[in-house]
Amino acid sequence: MEEQQDRIAGFLPEWLPPGAAIVTALAIGSTVMLLAGAARQTPNEKTMWTFARPHYLMYEPRIAAWNKSGRTPFDLRLLSLPAMERRMMASFLGDVPSADVLEVERRGVSRTFGGPVESVGFYDLTDKLKEEGLLEAINAPSFSPWTTRGHIFGLPHDVHPVMLGYRADLVEAAGIDVSKIETWEDFFREMKPLMADNDKDGKPDRFLLNMWETNQDHLEVLLLQAGGGFFDEQERPTLDSAINVRVLATITTWLAGPARVAADAPNFTAAGNKLKADGYVVSSFFPDWMGDIWKHEIPSLGGKMKLMPLPAWEKGGRRTSVWGGTMLGIPKTAVRTPKDFDVLWEFCKELYISDQFMRDLYREGGIVTPVKKYWSDPIFDEPNAFFSGQPAGRLYINLAPLVPNRNSSPYNTFAMYRTVDALVKLAEEARATGKYDMPTLESRAKVYLGEAQRQVENVLKRNVFLSGGAS
Repeated sequence: MEEQQDRIAGFLPEWLPPGAAIVTALAIGSTVMLLAGAARQTPNEKTMWTFARPHYLMYEPRIAAWNKSGRTPFDLRLLSLPAMERRMMASFLGDVPSADVLEVERRGVSRTFGGPVESVGFYDLTDKLKEEGLLEAINAPSFSPWTTRGHIFGLPHDVHPVMLGYRADLVEAAGIDVSKIETWEDFFREMKPLMADNDKDGKPDRFLLNMWETNQDHLEVLLLQAGGGFFDEQERPTLDSAINVRVLATITTWLAGPARVAADAPNFTAAGNKLKADGYVVSSFFPDWMGDIWKHEIPSLGGKMKLMPLPAWEKGGRRTSVWGGTMLGIPKTAVRTPKDFDVLWEFCKELYISDQFMRDLYREGGIVTPVKKYWSDPIFDEPNAFFSGQPAGRLYINLAPLVPNRNSSPYNTFAMYRTVDALVKLAEEARATGKYDMPTLESRAKVYLGEAQRQVENVLKRNVFLSGGAS
């Protein structure tokens, strides 16, 4: 047990306080012991874990059909995301079995990439994907979250292009023509009439964009769209890049000062849903999965919403981004013989690459497939009542090849929070000083992002596998 805990401690984040690291190592070690003592229900049965209840409900009938076909049976289990990540890491670091197939969210997967490539707990799928032509068959950017140092460890579930969902009823009643919008500057100029103070209370009746400085997802969407982010292709931190400086300075003018155009209507909350239903914000970021959430949580907006591509940062620029992502991976501990891999691989392909899954994924979740041969399917041209009859699937498919690549660094979340810190400091300083001109904001953004860059560099240089000390 002590040997396992020492090994586990070596993979914990360097920035974790010593006391917390000890507690975490003990917790993971205890889970390792529990997993080591767990037995399968039947000798031949395989298991799959997922963290998403909608996915679980979608997969249940399909796995039941698989089991009835006489092939190796699978037992599908639903775990909370934290529980699944703890069990996954305990298994990988303790060399004991977990599930045979794991459906994992992007940030959980990146945690497994902190050591040498050969120590990643997932089976390396790179050669198999090449051999079967799947690298060409699947949307290339969809592989990026599951790739580290040129090796791919997961089969992509999705693309998740991002558009703007906007209150078409308000926009069209005001006579605004969204076809005139290409850039963010165009967007705020054309939409400005919707911020009139008709009730004479000294405040705008509504704001144009749902965003606030503490929302890390929205910030990452905008940074990636602009060509920025937290790491380059060699996994070197780039928090203080010129692109990031410009984006943070610009966003600050959206969030604060006399030209403020954005406000917070928190996602996934009753209070936020009420603000959206009341028209407090005109538009929100909409990855393909968001429409299904609004349809169930804010049904009163059905037929009042429409989609449009994200306004670009400059004319001719990218008009989409990406938010979220899931993969299907095979733990190394599940592959004892080549036959084991063959069974698991066929199951993964049946679940993710079949035409029936493509239709289920879109009909039940609004999610477009990364498998390119299905993009011409007429299902994506069906009118979507929630989006005022627009063919939402086709709009997302048109943007799918344009989504930006993402870095899979295990320090991505740490870097993201440090960048959020920089934006918070910048916005607070601007409100305190009343200085909202771009030269001042860019100068101060460079300072705060420089501090964030140094924090990430200091953490990263302790990891010899990701700082240039090893390949």
